[in-house]
Amino acid sequence: MSLLVVGSIALDSIKTPQASVNNIVGGSATYFSLSASKFTKVRLVAVVGRDFPKKYINLLETNGIDTEGLIRDNGETFRWQGEYGKDFSDAKTIATHLNVFANFRPKIPKSYQNTRLIFLANIDPQLQLQVLEQVKKPKLIACDTMNFWIESKRSTLLKLLKSVDAFLLNESEARLLTGEANLILAGKAISRFGPEIVLIKKGENGALLFKGSKIFTAPAYTLEEVVDPTGAGDTFAGGFMGYLAAAKRINDLTFRQAVIYGNIMATFAVESFGVNRLQKASGQEIKKRINYYRQLTKF
Repeated sequence: MSLLVVGSIALDSIKTPQASVNNIVGGSATYFSLSASKFTKVRLVAVVGRDFPKKYINLLETNGIDTEGLIRDNGETFRWQGEYGKDFSDAKTIATHLNVFANFRPKIPKSYQNTRLIFLANIDPQLQLQVLEQVKKPKLIACDTMNFWIESKRSTLLKLLKSVDAFLLNESEARLLTGEANLILAGKAISRFGPEIVLIKKGENGALLFKGSKIFTAPAYTLEEVVDPTGAGDTFAGGFMGYLAAAKRINDLTFRQAVIYGNIMATFAVESFGVNRLQKASGQEIKKRINYYRQLTKF
């Protein structure tokens, strides 16, 4: 099935205890698209500035990502600068320059409007609602968010959740949104807001999937070395949605399998700065990690 993502493309500068990089491609839509493209064709809606390197557009297109919906606006591309400590916990934001992203108003090309699966990456929930007004009878709508929107636009976010089928968020966001410290209670509370599927990402501790009264827990894949965790959650979402788009049918089992593929795709993202390792991940490598994951979790 066709898959559409609406989100951000950025130029990131990242510092870790081991090294630092400047102005590498990042953003929620970038990580999501490159991850999902391992399973299906992806349609991308985002905005970049006149300064955005052509090589990064080529990177997207050579990975089978449709860039008809990518706008090149006057001004500079969204930039983010962050730093990680020794334990690679949440990044400390050093600087954020929205630039052309500040005036981003998603416009869905006519050729995209019948897309079957929609993913609304982390942007203003009001803009996410505007996207839904432009698409025609999708089979499944999923969205992401962040703490900033939960705190500043809670009512709009809750309105959005009544219109989506699946909601992906991390554990701190789930606790903030619900006021529940326990993630099981948080997941059940979010389900009552509207989405049939709630997926709580727990980083190195795996993920929790809620579907109706059913709960599925998936441990994370074990890695010996993490280079840069930036974009891991967006990569997870891309693997999850990409797998669903490639599936012959979507049911309880498919959703559970999609969680595992999301986990696996995120492991590639964290093995290098930016998307370098992710975009090079082969089908054979993905299959190898899936098989190893089966060994890790079999009892």
